[in-house]
Amino acid sequence: MTSNVPAAHTPTGAYPRPLMQRAHWVSLDGAWQFRFDDEKEFSHPREIDDWPLQINVPFPVESEASGIGDRGFHQGFWYQREFEADPAGGRILLHFGAVDYRAKVWVNGTYVVSHEGGHTPFTADITHALNPDGPQVVTVFVEDDPHDLTKPRGKQDWQLEPHSIWYPRTSGIWQTVWLERVSCTYLQKIRWTPHVEGFALTFEARVVGDPADDLSVEVVISHRDRVLAHDRYRVIDSEADRRIILSDPGIDDYRNELLWSPERPQLLDATVRLLRGNEVIDEFKSYTALRSISVLRDRVMLNGRPYVLKMVLDQGYWPDTMLAAPDDDALRRDVELAKAMGFNGVRKHQKIENPRYLYWADKLGLLVWEEMPSAYRFTRTAIKRLIKEWSEVIERDYSHPCVIMWVPFNESWGVPELPNIGAQQHAVAALYHLTKTLDPTRPVIGNDGWESSATDVIGIHDYDADSDHLRQRYGPEVSPQQLFDRRRPGGRILTLDGYPHRGQPIVLTEFGGIAYEKIPQEGVPEVWGYSTAEAEEEFLTKFQILIEVVTHTALFSGYCYTQFADTFQEANGLLTADRVPKIPLEEISRCVSASRMYIPGAA
Repeated sequence: MTSNVPAAHTPTGAYPRPLMQRAHWVSLDGAWQFRFDDEKEFSHPREIDDWPLQINVPFPVESEASGIGDRGFHQGFWYQREFEADPAGGRILLHFGAVDYRAKVWVNGTYVVSHEGGHTPFTADITHALNPDGPQVVTVFVEDDPHDLTKPRGKQDWQLEPHSIWYPRTSGIWQTVWLERVSCTYLQKIRWTPHVEGFALTFEARVVGDPADDLSVEVVISHRDRVLAHDRYRVIDSEADRRIILSDPGIDDYRNELLWSPERPQLLDATVRLLRGNEVIDEFKSYTALRSISVLRDRVMLNGRPYVLKMVLDQGYWPDTMLAAPDDDALRRDVELAKAMGFNGVRKHQKIENPRYLYWADKLGLLVWEEMPSAYRFTRTAIKRLIKEWSEVIERDYSHPCVIMWVPFNESWGVPELPNIGAQQHAVAALYHLTKTLDPTRPVIGNDGWESSATDVIGIHDYDADSDHLRQRYGPEVSPQQLFDRRRPGGRILTLDGYPHRGQPIVLTEFGGIAYEKIPQEGVPEVWGYSTAEAEEEFLTKFQILIEVVTHTALFSGYCYTQFADTFQEANGLLTADRVPKIPLEEISRCVSASRMYIPGAA
């Protein structure tokens, strides 16, 4: 077997797309020329001869780490930098991890791609635009209207100064920009689907590029030093789609050892090659896992067994870098901290997290709920934007074993008259069914928090700080029927008319929110939470009581405590914004680990 895989400079650092890791790539992160263009003065990069500023990509314009740190209202941004790329002998792909909100890209003055949506990646084949000699130039124009409430924006504030539960905006490039060289025919994407019950995996691959005959895809799957499968499939109509049956050892100990869970995050390594005849023309590393997630009656099931969800809500912000992580070590550290506090999962709140975070959650063992950042007006434009971007989210993250739940709506944001307007009810139902269509393997919460309709799990948000009130509302003597017949504080109903509780699992997906400002935040004059503590001992006591109350019930299949870390004016984290524990990690872990929910059949 011969190889004709193109070579290129290989940088140090974390590969931005962990599920398809080619050996050679080039990061374009670092210093770019920059200028504001709020009046849309320029329509083409050749019109610009003055670049007054420099920005550090991939940090958003509003962040201190970007070198700009401007949190004012801006609508247009230009970026430009030189790079080296030899167009001979293959194709050059230019990747953007995420650009908020609408991007247009030129290479050497030739338009190559545009993309709308602030949280999902896009790629351009720029081979045709490259110069045969000398440096290349990439230019990006970004439009991001800070006042537009019909675009998915999550926690990005539309007011000049952050207020309530909304934070500074994230504009422009905020995830890695990078190049890779591929052959003229290459694998564009793959998808893994585990089947625990059959000890099998479905592998799907899409081939693009120049037409070619005699193409096949080779897949080698291994666990540690043991090869579990080594198969080769013919490419038909640019696709390879096969079920890979793994050798079932028939011994429970080894069979269970191969299953992925937070307690035993067993990943299966994969090498994928594209061949023309016996010549390798594309090759990369990947991974997958044997893991199933489902609901059965009133319980969440992991690998066919009832599983108690002990999660923490994570906003995914950092003080100096905003939505962008400072580096890969920071993403890994966040996963490690969540696990060190005793939690087995996180609810990523109003953010589509960097794929590198999902990689570390896959590798280290942490469940992740993915939630679509909300728009805040209900219009046809808002729903079309939501559908497009949410579909891209599912496509990007489908193969990560850590992802166990999809949440397209939160607290009726974007559908504010959900109980009364049929079109808004149809929107939630449509996104629920679309999600189930694009990924039938995972549960979906149509609208988390209250006013549930189409959903596999009912999520409840309740920040009542009075533990006696919580006991009366959710205690051992309360039945599901009593719970759903009542109205919650604030007048929110738990389920819409026509959508009674059908026995689905119930999860307390937001509670707590105790504010304790252990270290005053610079630049944040006034902080708040849903309740307060004045000292470390009081904070620990209140946290412990809340955990005990919500776990001493048979109503819930799990919980999600608010929150992981302080986020700007919200000082209700278990950690400070800089990830300093407010109380010892072992004390938090002791409270979380000691909690015992009554789940029949659970270990």
